[in-house]
This record gives sequence, structure tokens and C-alpha cells, in this order.
Amino acid sequence: MTTFSRGKWLGLLCLLPFAVFFIVFQIAPLLWVAIHSLQSDAGWGWENFTRAFSSKFYRQAIQYSLEISFWSSLFGIIISVLGAYSLRKVDSRLRDFVNSFANMTSNFAGVPLAFAFIILLGFNGALTLILKQTGIIDDFNLYSKTGLIILYTYFQIPLGVLLLYPAFDAVREDWNESAALLGASSYQFWRYIGLPVLTPALLGTFVILLANALGAYATVYAMPTGNFNVLPIRIAAMVAGDITL
Repeated sequence: MTTFSRGKWLGLLCLLPFAVFFIVFQIAPLLWVAIHSLQSDAGWGWENFTRAFSSKFYRQAIQYSLEISFWSSLFGIIISVLGAYSLRKVDSRLRDFVNSFANMTSNFAGVPLAFAFIILLGFNGALTLILKQTGIIDDFNLYSKTGLIILYTYFQIPLGVLLLYPAFDAVREDWNESAALLGASSYQFWRYIGLPVLTPALLGTFVILLANALGAYATVYAMPTGNFNVLPIRIAAMVAGDITL
């Protein structure tokens, strides 16, 4: 066996634990859900999908989840792009501090996040009362769709910054300098060079943020209403106490 073949098989052997982990925790659950979605008391068929999409209650949950997830992901990625780009331009300890802070706040979700927002932006929250007294807002409902979009956007931003920060390494500074020497403006550089290079990272980050928002459960469940009609709440209500799963 040659050195190249030995190195190839060694690489495949090292990849084996990851492949097993990926199949067990990613592929297998996906197949389980897909297969069981086609099973009902009547046998195989589309009965589960028909019941879900024919129910106005479930359609509303799907609509609310998609709207909240889309807008929070959109706002989150816009702010994250600006933040990650700014961090690449900052060459000081501030960059390390912001990266550490983003890493910490990306895990600040669930019940603590809901409690913090209730204190700040609830009906009698500190920030809400200040904004009302200064006349900036007349009324604000944290427990509405708009309030949840703001809440979700908060925990989307740190995750987006962490994912996009390394992506800006692909946009080399000498490209910008070369484009400027050839007469290209900053807009033309980002339009024809920068954005095409960053597009895969932007799309990938947006999809991750969208999935992150669609699967968020503890934060919205911890709100005082506790029954906002979104998909994670409906799924939890359906499987709660089911010992056959």
C-alpha cells in the first residue's frame, strides 16, 4: 500500500465518527419524521397534511411562524453584515471584546431572554415607560407579532455576526485597492466583486437564522401569554404527555 493510499484510508477512518454522528442525529430523525408523516390511523396517505392545511388554526400558526422567522432573519442578517464588516475594519481590543460578547449573547435565549425583555419592553417595562413619557411611542405590545419580531431579532444578531465574521476574510483588501486603481468606485467593487464572493455565506447564514427562528420555543413559551400561535407551541401542545414518541 502506497503512502497516498494509506493517508486516504486514514482520512476516511477519521471521518467515520462524524459520518455516524451525522446519520444518527441528522438523517435518521429526518427520515423518521418523513415516514411517520405519511402514516395515520387510516394507514398510509396524505391525511396528516390534509388535516394540517385544512385547519385555519394550523395555517395561522404556519403563517405567523414564517412571518416572524423571515423578518427577524432579514433584520438580523442586515445588522449582522454591518456589524461583521465593521469588526473586520477595527484593529484593536474592541474587536475581541465584541466577538466574545456576541458569542455570549448568542446563547442568551429562552426564559432569561424573555424575562429580560418583559422587564425592558413589557406593558410596564422600564424602556417602554421612558419612551411613553418622552412621547416617542404611544403604545407598544411586546406580546404581539411585532414584539416577537423584535425579540427574535435580538438573538439572531449575535449568531449572524459569528457566522459572517469569518466570511469577510474571503474579500481581500488588495482586491479593493486593485479595483480602485482601475477606476472602480466602492459601490462597483461591492456590486461586482464583494457581494458575489459573500453571496454563499449570506445565503447560508440566512437559512441558519431562519431555521433558528422557526425552531425557537422556550423564549416565546416563557412570555406571559404562553400561547402565541406559532409552530413550536402547537407541536409542543400536540406531543406533550405522549409516551409513545
